[in-house]
Amino acid sequence: MKRLPYVLIATLSLALGACLTARKTEPLSPPIDKSDPKVARGETVFFQNCHQCHPHGQGGLGPAIVNKPLPEFLMKFQVRHGLGTMPSFGQEKISPDDLDALMAYIKAVRGNPPATTSKASS
Repeated sequence: MKRLPYVLIATLSLALGACLTARKTEPLSPPIDKSDPKVARGETVFFQNCHQCHPHGQGGLGPAIVNKPLPEFLMKFQVRHGLGTMPSFGQEKISPDDLDALMAYIKAVRGNPPATTSKASS
């Protein structure tokens, strides 16, 4: 009987925690430095072709691509040939220059560390 209050508190905490929604508005990392035109072009290519299944590089319909340590040649192969449920994107859809720009953008996203929140003490 002494454990009943703890069990109720734990159950209530889990139930309330399950009702929360995923983060949708707060960015997890600071804005990407797009001073390199290749990265800026890669972002455009990403949002035209990849964002639908990999929103912001995270998991969506497809798995997250920003936390996969695949080498560039494998990422390019996957884009060109598709693997699993991922469609292929031939040269008529993504040009070789745009594919290089896409790789630069993905690397920039991967190299962008999460934002740190520091609360100033008053």
